[in-house]
Amino acid sequence: MKQYRNTLAAAIVVVAAGLSLSPGQAQDVSLGDIKRTDLLRQDLSAPGREVIQVLVEFGPGVVAARHFHHGEELVFVTEGSLEYQLEGRPPVVVKAGEVLFIPHGKPHAVRNVGTGKAAELATYIVEKGKPLLVLSE
Repeated sequence: MKQYRNTLAAAIVVVAAGLSLSPGQAQDVSLGDIKRTDLLRQDLSAPGREVIQVLVEFGPGVVAARHFHHGEELVFVTEGSLEYQLEGRPPVVVKAGEVLFIPHGKPHAVRNVGTGKAAELATYIVEKGKPLLVLSE
């Protein structure tokens, strides 16, 4: 039951990623054992593209539900260890100080596999006007 609650909380926070954010305006969103701080949303020079940067903190055992983005995601793990399950690939554990590239449209889930808090700095280069993420089955 706790795993279901953690997964549901993470899914709701991830869905909240579509919140409006002005350039230079940080916004915190907390729900259960996950906290998201929106740091940046800025148009890019490439037409129809924007960059969004978010700090996501995961409590122990928390799972962010399977989802994908309308663009690329660059992950830098700032604390702890996170397991990424990208569709069609074996799971990979990324530790503090390590990076991961998630291709456009690639479904994935994330789980904190450590005993303490874990965090990532996620940078998205995405299609403007589309939801930041889409939950997938």
